[in-house]
Order: sequence, then C-alpha cells, then structure tokens
Amino acid sequence: MDISVVIPAKNEQDNIFPLIQEIVAVLNSNKKFEIVYVDDGSDDNTYSNLCLAAASDFPQVRPIRHRYSVGQSKAIHTGVTFAEGNLIVTLDADGQNDPADIPNLLKEAQKFPVGSHYCIAGYRKSRKDTAWKRIQSKIANKVRSRILGDNTPDTGCGLKVFPKDTFLQLPYFDHMHRFLPALVRRIGGKIVVVEVSHRDRQFGASKYNMLGRLRVGIVDLLGVMWLQRRGKIALLETTHEQ
Repeated sequence: MDISVVIPAKNEQDNIFPLIQEIVAVLNSNKKFEIVYVDDGSDDNTYSNLCLAAASDFPQVRPIRHRYSVGQSKAIHTGVTFAEGNLIVTLDADGQNDPADIPNLLKEAQKFPVGSHYCIAGYRKSRKDTAWKRIQSKIANKVRSRILGDNTPDTGCGLKVFPKDTFLQLPYFDHMHRFLPALVRRIGGKIVVVEVSHRDRQFGASKYNMLGRLRVGIVDLLGVMWLQRRGKIALLETTHEQ
C-alpha cells in the first residue's frame, strides 16, 4: 500500500458516499491506496453506510469503529495506526475539504527523500464560514503561530499529508491534530503550506463550538510549548554528552 487516506467521522451518514466517490475518482490513477474511515462513536448510520460502501463498489474502504466517541485526535491516531500505507492523507468527513486538492499536496510530498519527517498542510485561504468564525480563527492562528513558531496559517485545516512514521513519533494527546505542524517541527521535520479550496457543508451539522475550542486550546497551547522546551533541552543534553 502506498497511500492511506484517513478520515475521522462522527454522524456523517449522508456525506459518506459522495466523499468516497470523489476520493476514488481523484486517486484511481495512482498506485495502491486505501480509505481508512474511523467512525468515532456515531449514533446514526455512518458505520453501516461505510460497511455498505466497502462491501459494494468501493473495496478501498476500510471501516473502523469506536464504540463511543473519544474525539477527533484519537480517531486520527486509530486510523494512522491501522493504515497500511507509508504516506498518510487526512481530511475531514464533512465534505468541506475538496479531494481534488490531494494531488497538489502529494506532489509536494514527493519532493522529500524517503525517511524524511515533514507535513504538507492545507491552507483554506477563502473559507466558507461565517465572518465571526473566520475572525476568531484568524486571531487564533496568528497567536498560535507566533507562540509556537510553526509558520502555518491554518492548522485547523483537516487536509494534510505526512509519512506514517513521522506521525507515530509524535507525542499523542487529545486535540493534538490541531498542532501537527508544531509537533512535526519539534522532531526536526519540515512544513510546507499549500493553498486549498474550502466548500460549504452539504449535509449534517458542525460538531464544534468556538467557546469549547478556545477553552481547551489555551491549555493545549501551553502543553505544546512545554513539549517544545523539553525537546530543546533533550537535544542540548544529547549534544553535550557526545
């Protein structure tokens, strides 16, 4: 397996088939690929639709199910762990990420030698969100980028490409998916930002509220700052010992 598309999903029953069709159409000319869907404790027909897709027209689909919801980061971690591909592509299950952008990110990934640590991060420059949500996101991204130095304008974009080995070397914690560029840089990896499109949600409703994200975001930001500092100390200690 060359490419594993990992998609965390919760209560996205109506978005399953349209998104799978788009991904298959985009990647069919590639080598071997799979679509690892992780149903994070949905209480609708998300998992049954995934099983139906895998059993019918889309053998590339591998459904995995959490018995109860444990969050997007854990769902991504589960998907990457079970993925058979060396290269991971992540995107959101709501259909707002356009699979047509995947080849552009893969093209950037091909520039890195095998064994490199990197993350190709999507940047939703023209977001299909309310003005209030765009303002909040812009402020949050500027603060995070200034503090962590990840040079990434949109870490909230679900569309990313990175080696499986890189991801498995990162420290796992809840909400880590929002800090992937900073965590990759912490282990010496490179970050490449690629502008991608953003679409309106066609079915279902958003699972996030801004106040909840702000509350946990501050705590997580402090945690990542600590991890970065500990990484620098460990590097200095190793260099001194040598």
